[in-house]
Amino acid sequence: MLYGRLTMHYEMRAEYADGTTPRDPDARFEVWHMVRTGEETALCGRDLSADAVTQSADAWGTEAGTPLCHACGALYIHQVR
Repeated sequence: MLYGRLTMHYEMRAEYADGTTPRDPDARFEVWHMVRTGEETALCGRDLSADAVTQSADAWGTEAGTPLCHACGALYIHQVR
């Protein structure tokens, strides 16, 4: 019997400095994390704001996707390759 590989979809979700959220007037972007599409917990286990900015996983490995959480990057590679 052949087993199909479950296809997961991912996106990048922003983390903000000093525990701020995107709603705070002084919110400052800190780092991108990889998450499963629509989820708020990063692959590294960090819980992110539901209203944080997101972008396509296609930005991974490009200037638009930096800086990226190193743990998320390593886990993402293992899950999509």
